[in-house]
Amino acid sequence: MLSALGQWAARNPIVVGLLLTISATLVYFFGFYHPFVNGELTTARWAWEAWNPEGNQEHGRLVPLIAIGLIYWHWESLLKAPKKGSNWGLLPLLGGILLFLAAVRCLQPRLAIAAIPFLLYGSVLFVCGKASARIVFFPSIFLFFMVPVAALEQATFRLQFIVTEAVGFLSNILGIGIAAMGTTLTATDGAFNFEIAEGCSGIRSLAAMTMLTAAYVYITQDRLWKQVVIFLCSVGFAIVGNIGRIFTVVLCAKYYDPEFASGLYHDYSGYVFFPIAIMAMLAFSKFVNLPIFNGKKAATKKEVPA
Repeated sequence: MLSALGQWAARNPIVVGLLLTISATLVYFFGFYHPFVNGELTTARWAWEAWNPEGNQEHGRLVPLIAIGLIYWHWESLLKAPKKGSNWGLLPLLGGILLFLAAVRCLQPRLAIAAIPFLLYGSVLFVCGKASARIVFFPSIFLFFMVPVAALEQATFRLQFIVTEAVGFLSNILGIGIAAMGTTLTATDGAFNFEIAEGCSGIRSLAAMTMLTAAYVYITQDRLWKQVVIFLCSVGFAIVGNIGRIFTVVLCAKYYDPEFASGLYHDYSGYVFFPIAIMAMLAFSKFVNLPIFNGKKAATKKEVPA
């Protein structure tokens, strides 16, 4: 890869020079310029501190790495793409610059982070052209997951009711007496009482599954409608995963120990969430890829005369 990159750089010295100049400019303004918190924090430092477990935003630290991985996935195509800059790239560049200026003026670092996708896509389009910009379009959009949205935690409170009711329904079907009221699961025999907190069905699981689903459909699906449909269902995958996770907590409390279930098991039950949610995603992906949805008739066996 390094050899191919070196050969490409030797053939396109002007393009390399422009990209390095733009990169250095972005590094300075996002990494060394201190406009926030009374001039104490850069955009990068503010973002790093905002990506914390307390705000359920720690996934933000993984987003740049995943975006780089998505670009690397098409690295060979990116090197082979014809390099002919387009002035249309100035439009998203201007949008990113205006967002950054608004962030500094309004002291809203989230706007500065939201400017990064525009700046990345606009830079590639302006310097390298449409073919390269098409390849980095999705990784650029993926960077919006970096923007901390902890305030949306309150908007996900309805998911708590959905998870509570679903777990209560499943429990009663299996003969586990559970009274589901609001966001509380109470054993009818009084053995345990669980409160479904925001973190059990909120922005953390939604962000994780939307990120994972976005990367999955980008890599695996060959049609735009499939990518859109599967991505829009990522909220459903998160709900299914949370229902399964909380249900296992109930099972652990019923058949083993309520204190252990609400303590150590609950703390590590996130490892149960992902397999269930991922299985739901894969099953739905398999469903939308059935021949009936792809304009193909199911293959039938021909009868062979005896």
